[in-house]
Amino acid sequence: MPDYYSAPQCNIFWSRFFPFLRWWPRVSRATLRADLMAGVTGAVIVLPQGVAFAMIAGLPPVYGLYTAMVPPVIAALFGSSRHLISGPTTALSIVVFATITKFAEPGSAKFISMALTLTFLAGVYQFVLGLARMGALVNFVSHSVVVGFTAGAAILIATSQLKHFLGINIPAGESFLHTWQDIFLQINEINPYVTAIAAVTLVAGVLFMRFKPRLPGMLFAMVIGSLLAALLAYETKDIRLVGELPAQLPPFSLPDLSLKSLKALGSGALAIAMLGLVEAVSIARSVALKSGQRIDGNQEFIGQGLANIVGSFFSSYASSGSFTRSGINYTAGAITPMAAIFAAIALALIVLIVAPLAAHLPIAAMAGILLIVAYRLIDFHHIANILRTSKRETAVLLTTFLATLFVELEFAIYAGVMLSLVIYLMRTSRPGIVVRTPDPHSVGRHMVTDPKLPECPQLKIVRVDGSLFFGAVDHVQGEFQRFLAENPGQKHLLIIGNGINFVDIAGAEMLVQEARRRRNLGGGLYLSKMKEEACRILKRGGFVDKLGDEHIFVTKADAIQTIFAKLDRSICERCDKRIFLECRKIEYKGGKPLPADKTAAA
Repeated sequence: MPDYYSAPQCNIFWSRFFPFLRWWPRVSRATLRADLMAGVTGAVIVLPQGVAFAMIAGLPPVYGLYTAMVPPVIAALFGSSRHLISGPTTALSIVVFATITKFAEPGSAKFISMALTLTFLAGVYQFVLGLARMGALVNFVSHSVVVGFTAGAAILIATSQLKHFLGINIPAGESFLHTWQDIFLQINEINPYVTAIAAVTLVAGVLFMRFKPRLPGMLFAMVIGSLLAALLAYETKDIRLVGELPAQLPPFSLPDLSLKSLKALGSGALAIAMLGLVEAVSIARSVALKSGQRIDGNQEFIGQGLANIVGSFFSSYASSGSFTRSGINYTAGAITPMAAIFAAIALALIVLIVAPLAAHLPIAAMAGILLIVAYRLIDFHHIANILRTSKRETAVLLTTFLATLFVELEFAIYAGVMLSLVIYLMRTSRPGIVVRTPDPHSVGRHMVTDPKLPECPQLKIVRVDGSLFFGAVDHVQGEFQRFLAENPGQKHLLIIGNGINFVDIAGAEMLVQEARRRRNLGGGLYLSKMKEEACRILKRGGFVDKLGDEHIFVTKADAIQTIFAKLDRSICERCDKRIFLECRKIEYKGGKPLPADKTAAA
C-alpha cells in the first residue's frame, strides 16, 4: 500500500494545509465499501463507550456521543494516520472531571461550559505545538508514565462507580480515600436490587468479551441490565435511570473564553493536551507498525488540536485517539480515514433512532460496564515487565500511579513526565567512557575494549559514547581525572570522538581545562574522529586555538603517530608492552629479551 506521502496526484503545496489531499486520490468504490463496513462497526462499538465516558467526565451522557461524532472527522481530515479513530477516552474523561469539579457541580450548566473551555484551550495548546514542529516531544514522555497514569485512573474510575454499583449515596468530588471511607460507613445501606443489576451487567459483559469478542458485548450487556431493571420494576426499587437522551445532532456551543476561566483551566488544559497527544501519537504509531504506514507526529498534533478546537464549538469535550476503536477499525478492514467519517455519520443516525431508549437504561448497568472499562485499562503485562526489568522505570510507574490516586490528576501527569525527564537526563549526563587498546591479533590499528590487554604506560586512549554537554561535564571530567590518578604516568590522553554527537560550550571549556592541566604535567589532550557538528562548535567558539589545531586528528593512526613522537623515549626503551607499530623502531633496553610476538604486536 502506498505511503502517506506518496500520492502523486496531490498538489504538494495545498497538501501542507489540507493533508486529506494526500490520501484522497486513493479513495475508490472498493475502499469506500471497506471503510463503510469498518465505520458502522466502530459506531456500534462507541455507542456504549461514549455514554460511559461522559459519565466519567461528569457530563450528561449525550456529550460522550457528540464527542464521538465531530472530533473524529476533523482528526481524520487533518491528521496523518489512516486508521486512528479519535473521540472520548477514559483517561481524558477522568482528568476533565478532576479538573472542573473544583469549580462547578458535575452535570451543571457551568460544568458543561467549563468543559468546553477546557477542550478549546487544550486544542490550542496541541495546535500550537504542531505548528512549532514539536511532534518529537512525545518521545520524551516515558511509556511508564502512561501505564502508571492509566492504572491509577482505572482505580479512580472503579472507585467512583462503586456508589452506583452498590446504590449508596456518596457526594461528588470526594477524594480517593474519602470515597472508600464513605463506602465502609454505608456498607449496611447497599441496595440489593441496584447491585444485582450492576453485577448481572458486569458478568454479561465479561462473558461476551470472553466467548464472543467480535460482538458489541458492552451494548448487549447494557440491554440485559435494562431488561433486568424492568423486571424488577425500577419505579419502586429506587433504581435510577440515565434518562432520555436528546435525539439530535451536536448543537452549536460557545466555550467561555473569559480571562478568568482561561487562567483557572490553563494548567489542567496543558495536562489534557499532553496526555491526549501521547495517547494519539502512540496509538497511531502502534497501528502503523501493522499497516506499514509512516506517521507524521507534527501533523497528528495539528489534527488533534483542530479536533478539540472545532469540537468545543459543537458540544464535544476533550478527545484523543482510542486504542480500542482504532484497533477495531484496522482489523475491520479500514483502508482510508473515510472509515472515521463513516463511523461518525453512522453514530449520528443511530443516536437519532435509539436515543429515546436511554430512558430505560439504569445507571447501575452503566456502573457495571465502567468497571469492565476500568479493569481493561490496567496493562498488567507491561506493569509486570517494567517491575521486572528496570528500577528507574519502576520508580516512574509507581510515582505516577500513586500521584494519580492521591494528588491532583494534572500534577500526577506532570510529576511522571518530570521524573522521566530527570531519569533521561541522568542517563545522558553519564556518557560511557571506555578504554581502547590495539588488538595484538590485528594487522592494522584496530582498537578493542579488553581489560586484559596491556596499555601504553604514557598514553591513555578512550572512546566517549555520548555528547559533551553541560550535564555531562562533571562526570566526564571526573573520569579523566580518575584515569590520571590511577596511572600518573599516562599524561597523554587521546579521545576517540566518533561517539560524541555534539559539544556545547561547557563541554568545550572542559576539554580546554583538561588539555591545560595535562600540558602543565608534561602531557597533552588529543582528539580524533570527531564528528563535523562537534568540530564546527569547537571552531566557532575559538576552542580549537586553545586546544591546539595540531592536537585534532582525522584518524587514530595519524593521532598515535604524532603523539608517539612526544613520548618519553627513556620510558619507551624500558617498556615491554610494545602495543603500537611505532614501538618496533625503539630498541628495547629493559634487560630480559622480549618474546618474538611482543615485538610484532600491533
